[in-house]
This record gives sequence, C-alpha cells and structure tokens, in this order.
Amino acid sequence: MESKDVVILVLSDPSEDESDIPDSEMSLSMDEISEWNIPAILRCRSINVSANRDRLSSQSSFFRGLLSGSCRESYQDRVTIRWNLEIVVEVLRFICGCRLEINVDNFLPLMEGAVYFGVTALLMECKSWFHETTTHKSISTPQIPFNAIVETWSFAVENGYMCAVSSFVPELSCGYIARNFVVRVCVTQMWASSCSSFVGIPYNLLRDCLANPHLTVDSEKNLAEALIHWLDCNRKIGCASTTSRDDYGDILKEVRINLLPLGFVIGKKRCRHFSKLACGSIDVISSVLRDPSTGLMRLSGDIIFDSIKIRLTEYTKRIDLSGCPQITSACLIFSVLPCLHDMDHNLKKRIKQSLVEIERFDQNPFSISQELFPTLLFQSVHEVDLSKCPLLHLETAIKFFCKSFPFLRTMKASYCLNFRMKSLLYLIKNCPLVDEVDLTADISPVVPMQVSVISTHSDVYEDMNSASDIVSKVRSLSSHIRKLTLAGQSDIEDSDLFIISLLSHSLTYLNIAGCTSATDTGISKLICNCMNLQSLVVSDTYFGRNSILTLCSDLHSPENFHGVHREHGHSTLLASRLQELDIGGCMSVDVASLKHLMSHICMIRNLCVRGTVLVDDVLFSFSGSSLEMLDISDTMVSSAAVTYVIKRNADLRCFKSIGCRNLCRTDLSNGCMRAEQMYVEMGEICNLEDVAFGWGFSSLSLIGLGSAMRSLRAMRVGLGASLNECVLMELSSTCPLLEQLVLKFQIISDDIVKSVVESLRNLQVLGICCCLGELSSLSIFSGATNLRKLSLLRMTPWMTNDDLVVLTQNCTGLIELQLSGCNLLNSDSQKIISRGWPGLISLDLEDCGEVTSKGINALFECKAIEVLTLRHNGRGIPKSFIIDVASKMPMLRKLALDLCDANEGGFESPSYEQKFFLRTVTIAKCKQEMCAFNFGRLAHKENVVLEWYSKWHRTTIVKERL
Repeated sequence: MESKDVVILVLSDPSEDESDIPDSEMSLSMDEISEWNIPAILRCRSINVSANRDRLSSQSSFFRGLLSGSCRESYQDRVTIRWNLEIVVEVLRFICGCRLEINVDNFLPLMEGAVYFGVTALLMECKSWFHETTTHKSISTPQIPFNAIVETWSFAVENGYMCAVSSFVPELSCGYIARNFVVRVCVTQMWASSCSSFVGIPYNLLRDCLANPHLTVDSEKNLAEALIHWLDCNRKIGCASTTSRDDYGDILKEVRINLLPLGFVIGKKRCRHFSKLACGSIDVISSVLRDPSTGLMRLSGDIIFDSIKIRLTEYTKRIDLSGCPQITSACLIFSVLPCLHDMDHNLKKRIKQSLVEIERFDQNPFSISQELFPTLLFQSVHEVDLSKCPLLHLETAIKFFCKSFPFLRTMKASYCLNFRMKSLLYLIKNCPLVDEVDLTADISPVVPMQVSVISTHSDVYEDMNSASDIVSKVRSLSSHIRKLTLAGQSDIEDSDLFIISLLSHSLTYLNIAGCTSATDTGISKLICNCMNLQSLVVSDTYFGRNSILTLCSDLHSPENFHGVHREHGHSTLLASRLQELDIGGCMSVDVASLKHLMSHICMIRNLCVRGTVLVDDVLFSFSGSSLEMLDISDTMVSSAAVTYVIKRNADLRCFKSIGCRNLCRTDLSNGCMRAEQMYVEMGEICNLEDVAFGWGFSSLSLIGLGSAMRSLRAMRVGLGASLNECVLMELSSTCPLLEQLVLKFQIISDDIVKSVVESLRNLQVLGICCCLGELSSLSIFSGATNLRKLSLLRMTPWMTNDDLVVLTQNCTGLIELQLSGCNLLNSDSQKIISRGWPGLISLDLEDCGEVTSKGINALFECKAIEVLTLRHNGRGIPKSFIIDVASKMPMLRKLALDLCDANEGGFESPSYEQKFFLRTVTIAKCKQEMCAFNFGRLAHKENVVLEWYSKWHRTTIVKERL
C-alpha cells in the first residue's frame, strides 16, 4: 500500500483519567484488525492505527469529508480522533467487515458512533437489532432496562437531524414502553427518587406512549396510579420540557375514568391532580348503577367513545376489572368487537339493540346469539379478573371469553353473587386451557358446630337444571383445572362436589373452606378422585373421619402419583403427598383420626389445625420436616410437643399459637418444657415472617427469639401474652421490617404507640385492642400516612369529634377502621369519617356514643365500603336502612347491626333484587340486664343472620354473638 493511500489514525479516549492509564502507545494496522488484542488496546493511552484512506472514505461519511475534502486534515498523514476508544475500535472493525455483537449495554454507544462517524451500514445493523429486540413477542419480560430506553429515545430526539435513519428510534422506543407499561410501573414505582426510574421519563415520551395504540395495561387503575405518581414527582423536582409544567395534568385525560374501580376513585377525591376526574368517574358509576343501560357507549352517529371500552391489544396478557361495579356484560362484549364504523348498517343496528337487551338483569345470557357479534381474537390474554363486579353476568362473560380469549388460563370471579355450578361447567367446556379458577365468597358466620343454632329457615330458588341433567353433560367433559377455589360458597352441596369430582383428576389445589352445605361423606368422595392433590383447604367445614380415611387409604394406583419418592413408605397415599392442609375449625375431626392423619402428612409445608382437638399425643406423631407454616391456635398442645416439631422444621416461617393455654404450663415433672425454652429453640433455627402469640409468650420469649424476628412482617400478640414497655419500645430494632402489628390485652401507653408509629416505617396495619392503660392523645399517630388499617378498641373513651378530625389528618391513607367505646362521638362523626376517609372499604363502629342517633346520611358518601358494622351507636337507624344502604353502597357485602339502634324496633328485610351486592346481614338482639355495678346494662341475647346465595336465601337465629 502506497504511503499516499495510508493515513495514521491517532486514537485516544478523552473520558479516561490519564493518571490511571499507563504511559504507553501501540501501533496497529487495520489490515490485521481481526487479530487485535482488544483488552490490551483499551489499556493504552494512545493508539496509532494505519488505515487505507479509500476504505475509510467508502464506509464513513465522516472520514469521506475528512480525508477526501478540502479541509486541512485531507492532506495530512496523521489524524487525531478523541472519542470513546472502545466504540471507535468497534466502528473500525465493522468497517473492515468484522462481525459485531450488539447488546443492551453497547447499543446506544454504537449507535452514537454510527451517527457521529456516518457509518450508515452500522446504523442499519443497530436499527435491525433494536427493532427485533423491542418487537419480539415471545419474550415474557422486557429485555432493555427502562433507563436505557429513555436515554436512547432522548439521544435520537436530540440528534435526529444528523441522520434521518435514526428516526426509527423514537417510534420503537415509544412502542416498547407502551407494550410493557405494566411491567415498567411495577418495577419503577420502587425507584421514585431515581432519575432512571419511571418518574424520569420525559413528558413528550410519556405523552406519545399514552397515545400509542399498543399501550398495554392490566387495568386503568394501574395507569392512573402511575401517572399520578409521575405528576407528584415531576412537579416537585421540576422537569426539562418544552411544555410548561401547568400542562402536565393533561396526561391524566388519557385514563378511561369510566373503567376505574369505585374504591380507587373515591379514595382519590382529595388528590390534587385527580380530584375532578375522580368526581366525574363517581358520577358515571352512580349513573350506571341506577340504570345499567347508561353504561353502554354513547353513540352519536358512528362516533364511539373509547372511555367505556376496555383497553385490549395484541400484547394484553391480563385483564383486571376487579372492584368495578359499573362493568356490565355489554361493556365486555363491546370491548371485544371491531369498530362499529366499518360494519354494515343493519348489523350495526342489531348489535346495538342486542347490547341494550343484555343489560336487563333478568335476561337469560344463554339466549344471546354469539354469532351476532363478530368478536376479535386476543390470543395473548391468559388471565381475567372479574371479582366484585355485581352487575356482570358471569355466564355471559364466559361465553364471549371462550371466543375472544382462546388461550385463557386463569379466571377469577371472587364475590360473584350469581355463581352457579353450570357457570363452572360452561367455562370448562368452552375454555379447555383454563387451569385456575377462583370463585371465592365470604365465609358464612354460621360455622357448623361453632355456633348454637336456635332455628333456621331456607327459601330455595327455582333451579331449571336438575342434578342428573348436569351430571350427564359433565361425564363427556375433560378438565385441566389444577387450582380451584370455592371458599365461602355455602350452597355447594354433595351433589355439586360429585360433579366437581368428575372433573378433578388434574387438581393440585382445592379450596372449599366454609362450604358448610357439604358433608364429610361428600368431601371424602371428592378427595377420592383428586389423585394429584397437593393442597387442600377445608377449614370450617364438616371435614372429618371419612375424609381422613380417604386421605390415608391406599386407594390409588402408584402410576398416578408422578414424582413421589418411595422412601416415605406411603407413596401411594394421598396424605403423604400433601404440601398444604388447612382443617382449621373442623370440629368433626376426632383425636384418633387426627393422630392417624398427622402420622402420614410427611411432606406437608403449610399446616393449619386451629380450633381442632389437637393434643400433645397427636402432635408427637407428626414426622414431617418441611413445615413453613404452622397454625395451632385454640388447641390444647403444650410447649414440649411444639418444641418437638420446631426442632425438625428449620424452614418454619409462620407460627400461630393464639389461644393455646397449655403453652404456659411449667410442670417439668410431667415432661413439659417452659415456653421460653420453646422460643429459644425457635430463635436458633427459624427465620420468622408471620407470628401470632398468646399464652406463655413474654418479653423473655421475644428476647429468646433473637435474630429469628429480623425478617418478621406480621405479629399479633393476644390474651395470655405479656410484653413490657421496654420490649415494645424496641420493636423497630427487633423487627425492623414489621408491616402488621396487633396488640390485645397488653399494657400500653402513649410513648409505646408513638415509638411504634414513628420507628416502624413499613407499618400498614395497627391494632390496639382492649389493652391496659389508656391512650391520652391521638397526636401519637402524627405522620402515620402509611397506615392502611387501624383498630382502636376500648382504648379511647375520651375521643371527641375534634379528636377524630386529628386522626383523619394523621392517618390519611386508611381503608379499614375499627372504633369501639368512643362514647363522646355524635352524629357529626359520620361527616368527619366520610370526608376524612372517603375510600374506606371496612368500617366498624361499636358503642360509639350517639353516632347513629339522628339516622345515617353522611356515611353513605363512603360508597366503596364492603364490610360495615354499626352496633350500639344510638337509636336512630331507620327501618328501611338495609335496603337503603344496599343501594347507596354498591360494594357492600357484609352488614352487622343491632336492634337496639333501630328507631322503629326492627329492620325491613330486602328482597333478592333490593339486596344488590349484599351477601350477609347479621342483626344482634340485646336485652336489659341488671347488675350490681351498672343498672340496665345491655347484654347480648341472640343473632339473626340473613344470607343470600345463588340457590337459596337462609335465615338463621344463633345464640353466639357474631
């Protein structure tokens, strides 16, 4: 190569600290670039590279202008280039035909180098990689860090004028963030103060993402929370943008407020960014609840407002509509339809009319012709959550999910009032890939054998499908459901369990807690067909001896038990395969049966035997060594038996022993150990996260647990436990991660509560119930903005309305509140509560002065309440209250009242239509009781429990106070 064709490139890196680099040079030739020792090159201060001018000029506009133009460098033999040395070397290697490995870490520097040096071919390589990475649909999680995407977008926007090819970056970046918006929100909300987090996204990029047709979110709530979070942070720190900060609030207009959960929007009424939109959303929801037909799209010619259309894209994996009482069947159907504008006029007219008819609550959903609706296909949707959507026809939803979501795997419809067995069968038949179904309902307060029933009466609804008809259809079905939750479905009977048993061969998780209409025989027959069962939750049912015999019988063929180890000696027994068992409250279990069961559950991880006949002899028969959760609450075991179990289970994370009186026995002559020794043993081998302690637990016990409490997140201390002030004051040191703390029957003071609130920064749940010592000021809760649930039972008898106002100012984020014994409160307290905590979902007021003496009006503003208890708060509740509250609090499922508060001596019972979303109403009856210290004291007499299910309405009178 002639000297005139050669140029020496003097390369150095201006960003490197020269004092850290050895004083060395290296001379290289581009002809041997494939053999360069790159690590050695990057350790040099300066690199001299001999290169062919024509090759450089043909591949790079930078070198073409530099070496072939009229500038001074064109005639020189040496050209100095100060740039990122690693990137310059990569650019030169690319020019010479070497293959480059583009990845997340070097993409942006390579693209910068390609733009600066004008290497169009390299820019195209970068574009190809970026396009493939940002549009790859098979990747389950985003491959490019959020801050890298933002930096890339910013570079392209700032330098786009340098090369038209780089215009691909903003569009791909925007689409990538839009498609992965949910993932980004989940991750970045933990990085609120970091410039590389979601809050650091430029306004223009965020605005373009929201306008992107591929914007993918689980729910409008997720979107709203993310944007509010972004606004909060950017209005505090300022933001470099061409748009003034006053305009930032416009991004909230992209949220479809008609699809937000009621509890969320009510809770945001006081949010400075969202208050107007929240009020608008509440008005829409109220309008739909009054007349469901108003929830349909508001059509003007062919214009359709997207505000009522669920956001669905080809990338949507999960749909979460939980807590949206305004969601109707028509809304779901409309969301999976193509644009009506492109349809034939007659078809469009028929569709509109059909959607109106569907809104009729008494409309038979199976009479709707599915062929009328040309629904779109969303193959990526794997999960749908329709929990707490009272206006929704479950069967209608399933009918259209089967067609639009062919790969649906998880269906959640918790607290759905109109669940029927045929709904489950229809789902199984038409969505064959579904493997998880959650139909949880509130467990009945009338738990078998735990209450004394005086009388009961049931009104059975007409059921058009007989059991025999359903069974004949089931036998031809094939189910792949692995996880089935029917907790609280008290109208599930033995015949229903038999139907489930025909479809249960794939079940690994079964939850029928609180299914009180099923017998032990019915449960045992169901278990008999669950050959792959690993988790069984049957708490508060008639689970008993027959079911235990089934679990412990060799009824199954070994080939059905895949992956079971023979060394346990019980490999063909279902009990030996169980990893979770919850039989809490199952009083039908006798000691002998329970001992037999305990000797076989050798692989169990989560075990709950609360409220059973568990005794030492039974617990000593347990040989498992994999326990992570153990609940022995309200049993008769002693510390000796518990210690025996603890020594074998070092992985124990959750331990609950409330109500275990024998744990405080100290008679060593009978083989019983002191409770402190049990806790020392636990502290040496365990790493606890959730505990509940009672009898035998003391300050010494807590000290003995030592480092086992460092990871604790939830602690409940109840009757029989005794923690002194010093220990409680030091909780932040003992349990720094504590999120939930409930103290019952302890000695408490202002100093203790103040220390707890101020030092436990993660605390979200606090209960101080029936403790000795009296709180004297609510200022101790100052700054407790993280608290979500607060219980103050019999602790603040001096509380006035002014004190209540202080509490609303200190604990602004409450969603659950329990107050009792606040005798100085009056009817104005209702307004304070509704204004201070509009987003409450649970409210319990008992013995709170005259709160209800003038009726109940202001509390109706807490429209998101799901559980409401009002007892002994003043004789002013009207006779029609149950009907009124059901219509004005659309999410209300559980209501507890006392006849003493009824101003007309009783309450009207609602009809099925009038009850709306109500599932359970408990009405306590009291009587005047004479005593030496308090003449005319109110004493509990009995409870009337009204319950509504899909099959029947039941009225039960029980002795116990519920």
